[in-house]
Amino acid sequence: MANRRDNRIEPSFEGPPRAKSSAGFSVSEEDRVVPSNRKTSAKRQSAKAKSSRRRRGKSRRGLFGVLGRLFYWCFVLAIWGGIATAGIVVYYGAKMPAATTWAIPDRAPNIRIVSVDGKLLANRGMSGGEAVGLHEMSTYIPEAVIAIEDRRFYSHLGIDPIGLSRAMVANVLGGRFSQGGSTLTQQLAKNLFLTPDRTLERKVQEVLLALWLEHKHTKDQILEMYLNRVYFGSGAYGVEAASRRYFGKSARDVTLPEAALLAGLLKAPSRLSPARDPKAAEQRSQLVLAAMRDEGMINGKELTTAMSGPATRVASYWTGSENYVADTIMEELPELIGDVRGDIIVDTTVDLTLQKLAEQSIRRLVDGSGKKLNASQGVLVSIDNSGAVRAMVGGYDYSTSQFDRASEARRQPGSAFKPFVYMAALETGRTPDSVRNDAPIRIGKWTPTNYGGKYFGKVTLATALAKSLNSVAAQLTMEVGPDAVIEAAHRMGIQTDLTANTSIALGTSEVTPLELTSAYVPFANGGYRPEVHFIRRVTTAGGKVLYANNGGGAPRVVKPEVVGMMNSMMTGTVEIGTARKAAFAWPAAGKTGTSQNSRDAWFIGYTANLTTGVWFGNDDGSPMKKVTGGALPAQAWHEFMVAAHEGVPVRPLPGTWRSTPADTIVQDEIPSNTPQPVPSVSVGQSAPSAQKTSPARAARPAETVDAGGFGMPGGDGTTASIKHPVPPGDVGGPVKKRQTSILDILTGG
Repeated sequence: MANRRDNRIEPSFEGPPRAKSSAGFSVSEEDRVVPSNRKTSAKRQSAKAKSSRRRRGKSRRGLFGVLGRLFYWCFVLAIWGGIATAGIVVYYGAKMPAATTWAIPDRAPNIRIVSVDGKLLANRGMSGGEAVGLHEMSTYIPEAVIAIEDRRFYSHLGIDPIGLSRAMVANVLGGRFSQGGSTLTQQLAKNLFLTPDRTLERKVQEVLLALWLEHKHTKDQILEMYLNRVYFGSGAYGVEAASRRYFGKSARDVTLPEAALLAGLLKAPSRLSPARDPKAAEQRSQLVLAAMRDEGMINGKELTTAMSGPATRVASYWTGSENYVADTIMEELPELIGDVRGDIIVDTTVDLTLQKLAEQSIRRLVDGSGKKLNASQGVLVSIDNSGAVRAMVGGYDYSTSQFDRASEARRQPGSAFKPFVYMAALETGRTPDSVRNDAPIRIGKWTPTNYGGKYFGKVTLATALAKSLNSVAAQLTMEVGPDAVIEAAHRMGIQTDLTANTSIALGTSEVTPLELTSAYVPFANGGYRPEVHFIRRVTTAGGKVLYANNGGGAPRVVKPEVVGMMNSMMTGTVEIGTARKAAFAWPAAGKTGTSQNSRDAWFIGYTANLTTGVWFGNDDGSPMKKVTGGALPAQAWHEFMVAAHEGVPVRPLPGTWRSTPADTIVQDEIPSNTPQPVPSVSVGQSAPSAQKTSPARAARPAETVDAGGFGMPGGDGTTASIKHPVPPGDVGGPVKKRQTSILDILTGG
């Protein structure tokens, strides 16, 4: 037993662990019920370190977990967003026609109106300008547009994700829709096919169409289509129309600063138009120039030079008197060729050089004397012997008023209507040597008076017309009847309905300057009335002739001998009559006209080459300050005709007539129905036939003055005595001193 105890091995916790007994019994520190204090602190520190490491591991695993989950859900949302987007695209795309049917719509037809020598007068049509190839226009234009509108145009596929993202960020940060992000291709698609509505459907369709355009056309083709169709403000579609509108030149000749201005307009064409806000347009153009510099399209020197120019200022509307011609042509064109379905070229009869001369003359006189004389408007029409209109100015400034006073305004012609009275008298047997007594007369309740209240007594018809004596014109109208005068006027080319009363002798029925001028053309060409026209020919862009004016036969409306007598009489108006300011080196004739209170002032004159009519007045009918036809109208006529006849061989007026000596004048030159004193003569009726001619009375309240060297025959022995009695100046009873109102003249009362 003792030995067994001695051999017993007691368990111990000191020293190195012993080998396991054969029985497998062993203990460790963890087996103690109460651990020893010696290693407790170390264990605790070890446990804390492990716990800290576990927490740090869990923290790292948590952050990556959140990011992972965020990425996961973003990926999921992206997938669903892509599916939704695809669904929207498919939905709206299905509502569009099949892509195989898509085609570029035709550009709105342009009507190119050119002068007789091929110079551009105007473009008309929806676009307002012809299409210009990308290789033809100034290289600055496409560069400027790309720099400010779509810098990655040549690298994207129709849509620009970078530009779209940038625009979205700018809009979010700015809190408003300030940038679009659309490419030039998208803008073209919108202009070609879509409405400007800002809807999701339209945007989807725009993207699809942009991708189709990029697939079907080259970048240069897309850019060319865009530049020829985009709106540049002020009614101008396409670069050619805009260049003409703002700079008065073709897109082929546009400079760098001008190209920058055009490109700047695309953001807001109406608001930034230099016709509306030149300063805003200039500021925007400088941004374009800076963008071009950033893209390396121009260098610093070019930038500085371009920015140093002044702001471009343009008229608020198309300017230039040739636009009056263009408007008239546009009204006539449908009757000649029907609907315009493609680009056409209209060759006109207008000479652009003469057109500018006419415009300058009208403007110079209105600017120089208009304010002082209260004359704000002027018109000039010039027609050659074939009826071709060579120039037509319809007003002082087309940009401020597009109303064409030449072809649309009806005004009283005053004494400019008298040639038709005298022509009617000559056609019934009178001659320029026929004599009438210029004295105060009364026809019914109407008492026509001469300008200035002066009377000349016994005068020939030639003298009466040159001096524009109202009393003689009234007498002749009574002799031949108002209907004969109206018939003669209509035969010569007046188209307006005229009132058949005696006051028509003084031009109280209103006419347009164009028709009055055209009615003088038979005097210039020998008695023929041609068709007045502006258009010579209309062709397609490919040269196919759609219309041609071949002239045709002009009917004779005046006998040659009557033309000769009229030209002889109206030559006196220019040489020694009321239109002396119009005289120049060429043989010329014509007639002045002034309506009551100088509301209208006219001079219609002609040579054997051109017939030109001029009118001055005010749109509201307010009186001018003693302006007569021999003043501003004669001056404008003189300036224009001198320039128009420069270098042209001189030609005499048609027809010949020589004055018959007074002692050979026969009795029957005074018709049997010469007006005699009667109780009353109704306006519009011829006076009753005279039973016996009474001697001439003295001009009672009026002043009788010398005829001024017209060689009038008289009975005082100074010239050959007249073999027949002179008709009286008083028709219808004694003259009463009274003021003639405009109502009296218009109604003949």
